[in-house]
Parts: sequence; C-alpha cells; structure tokens
Amino acid sequence: MFDDPHKRTFFSAPQSVQSLIAAFLEPGITVLTFIVTTLIAGEAMDRPALTLCLLVFALTFPGRDRFREPLLGAAVDIASSWLVLLSILALCAYATRSLHYFETSVLLAWAVITPILQWLATWLGRAIVARRAARPESRRTAVVVGASALGVKVARALQGGDDAGVEFVGFFDDRTDGRIDSEAKAKVLGSLSEVAAFTTEHRVREVYITLPLGSQPRIVELLEQLQDTTASLFFVPDVFGISIIQGRLQDMNGVPVVGICETPFTGTNQLVKRISDIIIACVIIVLISPLLLAIAIGVKLSSPGPVLFRQRRNGLDGHEIVVYKFRSMRTMEDGEVVRQATRNDPRVTPFGAFLRRTSFDELPQFFNVLAGTMSIVGPRPHAVTHNEEYRQMIKAYMVRHKVKPGITGWAQVNGQRGETDTVEKMRTRVEYDLEYLRNWSLGLDLRIIVSTIRVLFFDRQAY
Repeated sequence: MFDDPHKRTFFSAPQSVQSLIAAFLEPGITVLTFIVTTLIAGEAMDRPALTLCLLVFALTFPGRDRFREPLLGAAVDIASSWLVLLSILALCAYATRSLHYFETSVLLAWAVITPILQWLATWLGRAIVARRAARPESRRTAVVVGASALGVKVARALQGGDDAGVEFVGFFDDRTDGRIDSEAKAKVLGSLSEVAAFTTEHRVREVYITLPLGSQPRIVELLEQLQDTTASLFFVPDVFGISIIQGRLQDMNGVPVVGICETPFTGTNQLVKRISDIIIACVIIVLISPLLLAIAIGVKLSSPGPVLFRQRRNGLDGHEIVVYKFRSMRTMEDGEVVRQATRNDPRVTPFGAFLRRTSFDELPQFFNVLAGTMSIVGPRPHAVTHNEEYRQMIKAYMVRHKVKPGITGWAQVNGQRGETDTVEKMRTRVEYDLEYLRNWSLGLDLRIIVSTIRVLFFDRQAY
C-alpha cells in the first residue's frame, strides 16, 4: 500500500528548484513573448498562433540552466540557439506555406525581444543564485576522504565555482607515502579515524569518500562512524578510466543500479528525437526532390550501373542495417575488405567526385531516417568490416552504436569529415561521437544541422 521508505530514501533525487525553473524559463519566455506581442499588435490568438506556441515550447523544453555561466558566454549561446530555432521555424513555414497566417511586424518584434528577455532573465537568475550562495546559512563545508588523484579531482570540482556555496576544508587519509597526490599533501587534516570527530566538531556538512573499492572494510567502518554525525555522505567510485555515457542511478524493482553506459534516447528523449527526425526528414525530402531526380539522372548517365548503392553498416546496438547512397564509383565494394575512398581514387567517377565533395551522395539516407534505421544527427555509420577492425584498436569504439547512426554528426562539423587513413584520426572521430552521446540535446542537434550547411560549402575534406 505504501512505498518502501528505504527505497524512497535511497532513490530520492529530486530536481533542484534552480534546474526546474531553468527548464521552464526559456520556453516560457519564448511563448509568453509571442503571445504578448501578438495581443499588443491587436492580432487574435487563433489556431495557427496556438500551434506555433506548442511547437516552440516542444522545441525549447527543457530550457538550459545558464545561471552559472559567464554572462557573455550565455549571451552568445542564447543568440546562437535562437537563430537555429528561427531557421527551423522558417524552414517549416516555407515547407507548409503557412507564413501568411502571421503578421510580419509581430514576428520581427518577437524575434528581437525574445533573446533580450532570455538574457535578462539569465542575468537576474545568476544574481539571485550568487546572492543565495553568499549567505552564511547557504555555505556548505566539505571534506574529502582519500588524498589520491581521484580525491583531488573531487576537491577541484567542489571549488569549481565562486557561487557554488561549497567551502572545501581538506583531505583525510591513512597513507603517508607516495600514493598521496602531491597537490593534496598540504591539505591532509588527519587519518580516517579522525574524520567523524572532525566532522562533528567543525559542523562539516558533506563528506566525499574516494577510497578504492579494495578498501571496502575501511569504507564500512568509516560509514558506521559517520552515521553518528549529521553530515551528508557521498561515495565517489573511481570510474575515470572508462567512458561514462549517460551515467545515472536507477531503480530496478527496488535494487539500486548505477548506469555507466546507456543511450541518451530513452523515454521522452526517444520520442522527441524520433519526431524531430521525421519532421525534418519530410521537410528536407520535399524541398530537395527536384535535386534528387537530377542527381539520379546524372548518376545513370555518368557510368553503367544502378543509381543507388546499398552498403551494410552497423546501426543501433550494432545491428546490421542497409544504408542508401547515390553511386559515386564504378565498383561497389561491400565484402570482407572495403577500401575507403582516397584523393584521386580511380574508382570514383567524375560525377561521383562532385557528389562526394558536396556530400550529395548521402541524400538518399533521408529515406533511411524515415524508415527508422538512421537519424538526422548521430555518429556516421562505418562499413561493417571497418568496425570489426577498429573495435580492436580503439577503446570504447562500439559505444558509438548506442544510438542510431546519423547523416551528419558532431565529429563531422568539427573537422572529422572524409577519409580516416590513420588510427589516430578514427580515434579522434570516436571521441567526438562519445562527446555527442554524453551531451545530447535537441538544441545540440539543431546546432549540428546548421553547422553542417556551413561545412558543405567550405569543407573539402571528403572525396
């Protein structure tokens, strides 16, 4: 009838008031500014206007917490995100021919006022956060148990912001030899047996335990001592040697499970990602349909063979998928050995060279997106044979398959486009792919899409 109190205590990780406010602040300001601007102009909030409000809210929710960012950086981020959103809305309006439903003066006023109000709200929120953190009752003293490299990382994180409200006091460790990090030696306050007494005497509010798992008996003994204090206790496992993707604590029928490597596309994120893929893919296919027809004719006339090239790739969770491309070569390799295209590759036709240079050969993959085997944005799919080769050379290589492969990706807009003729180049590409998985948001997807347009015109790495 009632929730298990132990389960509720262990897993209660309520969203902070600050993050909750930030989640609604940006979409709320954006929608309310449009409504107020519309009403002031004497226009009615009819069905098209309400539809736009719902679309804008869906695209901007949840808002980003910028209250701890520098004001200049926040301004740049707000402006860039707003321009990306306006570009997407303009593209949708053009594709649906719905721009005439809105008054031009209203849209212009909304476009100018909204980012200004967002920045002012960020400035106000930042001032409130800093003021609250400066209050004596808001200051939290903290100690770290374990003066190793991991302990130093935790101490740096605690001291990472002036407005974080945390006062780091020092370290506790039984060791006195070289295993203590040189940066921590001057701040060692005592041994593990002294932690509880020090915590009580100095009213320490947070204790971070960074001891290795091999020290389990000492950790258990320490926890028993600290439970006689009022300090909040945190255990920091040493996981810096592995690639953490969407790490989070989960409840599996009452059993605590720590997720270390998981796809970001679960729950509502999966729904948002899929809906945005379908909408953007449909709009783009409609817009480029004449171009698709022209390219298909060009491929057919340039050399004998089919228009489309089908190649096996590894998709979501490593499952094999078929990816479509316009044929750019005279030969179509999809066997045990697949050679990457190189500069002046004799297999590439003259028309195919143009397609590869402009990435027009990738356009049929929008149909892969509609079919659900690919995404607009994600790690680029590699040939199955290349995956088998590189997974043995590059750490966490296969983690990039925790999401669907994309037509474009974070690596491609950061200069990692074209031939990966060395292991180091592929390793760099994989690092960008993993960074995308760690930091995914719909805003990041939109940013990558806009950046891709720039890359197509100014990057000539692909051939």
